[in-house]
Amino acid sequence: MELSGTILAGPEYEPLEGRVVVESGTITGIEEVETASSDIVCPAFVNAHTHLGDSIAKEAGRGLSLDELVAPPDGLKHRLLADADRSELIESMRRSLSFMTAGGTAAFLEFREGGTAGVEALLEAAEGADIEPVVFGREEIDVLEVADGFGASGARDADFAAERTAARKADKPFGIHAGERDAHDINPALDLGPDFLVHMVHAEGIHLERLEDGDTPVVVCPRSNLVTGVGTPPVAELLERTTVALGTDNVMLNSPSMFREMEFVSKLCDVTDRDVLRMATAAGADIAGLNCGVIEPDREARLLVLDGDSDNLCGVQDPIRAVVRRAGASDVRNVVTPPK
Repeated sequence: MELSGTILAGPEYEPLEGRVVVESGTITGIEEVETASSDIVCPAFVNAHTHLGDSIAKEAGRGLSLDELVAPPDGLKHRLLADADRSELIESMRRSLSFMTAGGTAAFLEFREGGTAGVEALLEAAEGADIEPVVFGREEIDVLEVADGFGASGARDADFAAERTAARKADKPFGIHAGERDAHDINPALDLGPDFLVHMVHAEGIHLERLEDGDTPVVVCPRSNLVTGVGTPPVAELLERTTVALGTDNVMLNSPSMFREMEFVSKLCDVTDRDVLRMATAAGADIAGLNCGVIEPDREARLLVLDGDSDNLCGVQDPIRAVVRRAGASDVRNVVTPPK
């Protein structure tokens, strides 16, 4: 397979005219040649934080606080999940996965409620879909037997030392929400030695200093933070110290659109469009341990092809800026994923 057009190549996403050569689901070469194609070829997105179970209750809970919406065990989300029919839950997640795939997302990191049964429902929803689930189970240690890792709600909710130890013993990643409501749970979360943190809206100087070795990546979800009224994460400051990836968080609060998330961050935060594209691709892939997110030889071919001659994108002068700020699902010509 060959994909031609403007290629956003390498770790810096440098635009070049040419083609990407793919064999058996792996990028084998990038050739800089003249081409008649107006397509834009970039890495497909990795959504680094989702809660897809919320697909059963989109836009529910208007006017509720963060705790009233999502805090375990009695937040609105948890009550709705407890009452949901399993087949209804699976179908609603399947529909969200279809939406994500059509919007250029090739992989996602899911914090899945419901213990082992919740993980199994998500995996059933993802069967046959052209998207890679990386599932972080919750609520019981035994979930590590079926999940790819453990996703903790937050250090204010419980002592997750046992879960952290179990994840380490199973050689699986441990992620945890931190600094979403306030700063009080950030140091306790960092003390657990997590593989990544989610949110960090209220990161302060002492916390930023602890991130300076770059060993603890952060996933930010700014649209969700806006909806819940908790503030805006210090994205630029976080990027100076560690890997920062982008997630869309609860489907109840926002559509799982990486196009919308990128545009929001690019226009709200003092970061470059190249940084934002990396947050939406390579950074999430690195956290998930996936060999994608960059167009270069020996990477998995998880690629997004945009129609550069669409009514929306024709005349674009800066393809990186166009992908981050302007493009949308209607511009997607193709999403390439490795054969299963």
